[in-house]
Amino acid sequence: MTALAADRNTQSKIGGIQVYPVDGGSVIYKGAIVAVNAAGYLIPASDLAAAKVVGVADEKVDNGSGADGALNCRVVSGRAFKFAATSITQAMLGEMMYVVDDQTFDDTLGTNGIKVGRLVQYVSATEGWVHIPFGGVGIGITTADGSDAATTQALANAIKAAYNNNLLG
Repeated sequence: MTALAADRNTQSKIGGIQVYPVDGGSVIYKGAIVAVNAAGYLIPASDLAAAKVVGVADEKVDNGSGADGALNCRVVSGRAFKFAATSITQAMLGEMMYVVDDQTFDDTLGTNGIKVGRLVQYVSATEGWVHIPFGGVGIGITTADGSDAATTQALANAIKAAYNNNLLG
């Protein structure tokens, strides 16, 4: 390809809504935090290795007895969503939060450290608003080198705390 020499009618999508094929055997509930698995299919978010949070389900899709990709689900991202938390504080504003399950987040890494988004509003120790950027937040901590997951989790939590202390002062 060469650089443009004239105007181009570039196709675009309205930010915030994407459609993803659903994993065979999965039921996605409207309002759930959702992720794509290593194969690229939508699943309810959990602390599953290689999962990547992509947003919040805009509809219920039951692909419990279907094949991978037999059904699709609309997913919203690029905004803040209010979810349950396990134990957060006001001081955690701006920090990365991690998936506990498809309706709960926490500031502490789970075994696989699946990122959900940044805490943008504290409501209580058990509730807050997290911002999930358009397209998701990326894959969390992995232990592909065979290291002990608990050791990796403790190290990652220590690095995260030090980084946030330096960044947020």
